[in-house]
Amino acid sequence: MTEETQAGVLRVKRKGTTSAISRVARFMGVRAISLIITVVIGIYTTIMIANMGGYVDEIKRNDIRERVNLQVAAMTSSNRGITTEQRREMVAEFVILEEKRQGLDTPFAIRSVRYLVDSLQLKLGRATNMVSDNGSREVRNIILERLPATLLLMGTSQLFLFFFSVFVALSLSRSYGSFWDKMVITLSPTSAAPPWFYGIFFILIFAAVFRILPFGGMVSAPVPDNTFGYILDVLKHLILPASSLIIASLFLSIYNWRTFFLIYSSEDYVEMAKAKGLPSRDIESRYILRPTLPTIITNFALLVIGLWTGATITETVFLWPGLGRTIFRAIGFFDTPVIVGSTIIYAYLLAITVFLLDFVYVLVDPRVKVGGGK
Repeated sequence: MTEETQAGVLRVKRKGTTSAISRVARFMGVRAISLIITVVIGIYTTIMIANMGGYVDEIKRNDIRERVNLQVAAMTSSNRGITTEQRREMVAEFVILEEKRQGLDTPFAIRSVRYLVDSLQLKLGRATNMVSDNGSREVRNIILERLPATLLLMGTSQLFLFFFSVFVALSLSRSYGSFWDKMVITLSPTSAAPPWFYGIFFILIFAAVFRILPFGGMVSAPVPDNTFGYILDVLKHLILPASSLIIASLFLSIYNWRTFFLIYSSEDYVEMAKAKGLPSRDIESRYILRPTLPTIITNFALLVIGLWTGATITETVFLWPGLGRTIFRAIGFFDTPVIVGSTIIYAYLLAITVFLLDFVYVLVDPRVKVGGGK
């Protein structure tokens, strides 16, 4: 090969590399912009829904006027020299001050945009009615205080559910039509009942009848005075809520994964591998699990960020002090900062996960190219 030919080959390779880098950079830019736009729309929609399009402002104004009337009546009850007109002026003055303190003197459209900008910068602000156990109204403190309990409950139940379902489903895909396969199919409709239904059922049996497990909460009162006893007590309280979350989705999850693996098990290349006499373990790892890795990884990634949301009704039934119960209370109190604060963090986690998954697919599946097809 002459020097001119070698130089030409190098130029072609360099051009191809530059083109690939440009394509990846363009793809990353477009994907990042689209995700940012999606996050902005999602957060602003959450703000509008949490405020009922501004109707919550009217509820707050009525609540302020009612509280101020009671306060003024208590203040002036012993002073008979105050006329009705003066009392009305005092009420009006205090109402204006309180509305200004809560920002209700600014139109909702302007406040919603301001709140959107602050939320995108993770300036979560202060809660309107809720406080943390330490007495703080900072939304960040309220969320961080409840996060460990939610991660413990959701992490224990959902991670066990995921790995156990995949393992059992892979085993069932080897024995299609067996007794256990038919049993899973038969029991899959049990997932129609929500977790809180099983939670109430478990409380009646194990807490009310047999009295071997606590009714709810995260730890007994008084709190155990040593670390080992505290851990055992928390695990004891964890059994019922975690079991209700697992049982509610177990058989349907196994059935879905089993059907998914069966589809790949019937491919021609799997039949060819069986005809060649390859061991079943090699067939599963190379010809079934390998092509399904992108789907498995996607489900696992979405499951991990879904731990953040908690289980609203289940946590409420078991009095579990997690984020799900906190958000439920925030909705009841019309506490928009807490609702939006939790949503913005979940939105960021979801956007980052979706952005990174495209690159993870390239690592687990060589057929996938960043920025375009296979």
